[in-house]
Amino acid sequence: MDLQQMRYVLAVAETASFTRAAERCHVVQSALSHQVARLEKELGARLFERTSRRVRLTTAGEAFLPAARQSLEAAERARAEVAAATGEIRGKLVVGSIPTVAAVDLPAVLRDYRRRYPQVRISLRTGSSERLIEQVRDGGLDAAFLGVPPGFRAQGVHDHQLAHGRHVAVVAPGHPLADRAEVDLSDLADEVFVDFADGSAARAQSDEAFAAAGLRREVAFEVSGVELMARMVRTGLGIALLPGAFADGLHEVRTVPVAGGPVRVERLIWSRFTPSPAASAFLALLGVGTREPDA
Repeated sequence: MDLQQMRYVLAVAETASFTRAAERCHVVQSALSHQVARLEKELGARLFERTSRRVRLTTAGEAFLPAARQSLEAAERARAEVAAATGEIRGKLVVGSIPTVAAVDLPAVLRDYRRRYPQVRISLRTGSSERLIEQVRDGGLDAAFLGVPPGFRAQGVHDHQLAHGRHVAVVAPGHPLADRAEVDLSDLADEVFVDFADGSAARAQSDEAFAAAGLRREVAFEVSGVELMARMVRTGLGIALLPGAFADGLHEVRTVPVAGGPVRVERLIWSRFTPSPAASAFLALLGVGTREPDA
């Protein structure tokens, strides 16, 4: 068994095709199929069910895949550690972020990182704070940028507070509140809202603020993407509450400060395991790699 055979198996599993897997691995299909067959013979089990219409993992293949991924990741980490010992940062960096991050200019940070460490492959994934925490804790992400209510602390990861700020009301240009210098929560209680999913950290700040004020509100539309949310506000379907630093960059909407409104804290989290050289360099670029994380 060798690493190349594991790469072939992973490629077949991800593409569900020996032909596409061979194209991805830049080898002829016969060579890839031969190596997979050799590995199956060594293991004493078929890894794939092959028919004229599809290729799918067997039970043995499903059991083999996680260990194969871990082996390939360990090999890549070993190469990166050796390169770092000789002064070269390489490998891969996987960063997660909420869509509304505003505490850092993430594209600019990644641009600077790329210029300094061109040998590192960078992946950026977006998602909810809850999902990003799970992925960092499980090792799927090196670091992630969250937006959470005050007092929220992610368990099982290192974290550092980046910024905190208030939400603003986001309304269509022709909305009756569009020209107000400021509103309070009672002014918004009768409005129809577009918001994130119930129970999410992105929604919690607003729900908690209304509950603390003894007010109820109607969330008629739940969406997962902030761009769709802004489009719905522009068309007059409802109003939204979004972090002011982020909302200021939206087009064709008006933002109105909210007295006593929701507060959001942006936090950077990273794994409690020893970071890879690429991840250490990223944390250092953000100014958190050489000091203890927040207690």
